[in-house]
Amino acid sequence: MAELVAGEGQPRGRTPSPLPISGPPSPRPAAAPACPARSPEPPPPEKAAAGSGGGGSKWVRLNVGGTYFVSTRQTLCREPKSFLCRLCCQEGPELGSDKDETGAYLIDRDPTYFGPILNYLRHGKLIINKELAEEGVLEEAEFYNIASLVRLVKERIRDNESRTSQGPVKHVYRVLQCQEEELTQMVSTMSDGWKFEQLISIGSSYNYGNEDQAEFLCVVSRELNNSTNGIVIEPSEKAKILQERGSRM
Repeated sequence: MAELVAGEGQPRGRTPSPLPISGPPSPRPAAAPACPARSPEPPPPEKAAAGSGGGGSKWVRLNVGGTYFVSTRQTLCREPKSFLCRLCCQEGPELGSDKDETGAYLIDRDPTYFGPILNYLRHGKLIINKELAEEGVLEEAEFYNIASLVRLVKERIRDNESRTSQGPVKHVYRVLQCQEEELTQMVSTMSDGWKFEQLISIGSSYNYGNEDQAEFLCVVSRELNNSTNGIVIEPSEKAKILQERGSRM
């Protein structure tokens, strides 16, 4: 057994293990300063307005008789006194406008005739498909209170009625007799509106001598209204005979 030395708690013959040297604690590395939390960036004004359904949205959705139309506020507000401008650009509680579940404005009108109304506000031109009645477009223009479009549709209706009452276009004919040397000058100096119709030779043969020249009948015509002071003008019998004669030659 190892012999113990008095006053010592370690056995003889063994090297005591070194004790740790006490001293001041080593400094710890300083912690990095905490970064302040960044607040989320606000959405762009247009997206914020569109998401909230506010009046600042650029695009407007309309539910016209169950059919959806999309247009800009600038287009719908082109006529300041129109119903659409008051609905979309001057929205107020006095209008009492309803919206469907998608946020579209509800308008109880025929969607078939809303297309020409919206296109007129877009480019200022009246375009009506053949299957649409002009009276129907006029009715919608009056409902939406678009004064310039109302005038334009009324003018077109009057023009169409005037053309229908006039019937087919008629012509007045004139027969001019001239010699061969006068023919070119006569045709080139015809008055505005007159058109060359036929050239009929009335000579027995063509003779280019100085004394004997061929003669011609020149038939010209121009458009004429159905009536002038209530008198209907028809081609003369002579003109008809000359036309028939020329067609057989």
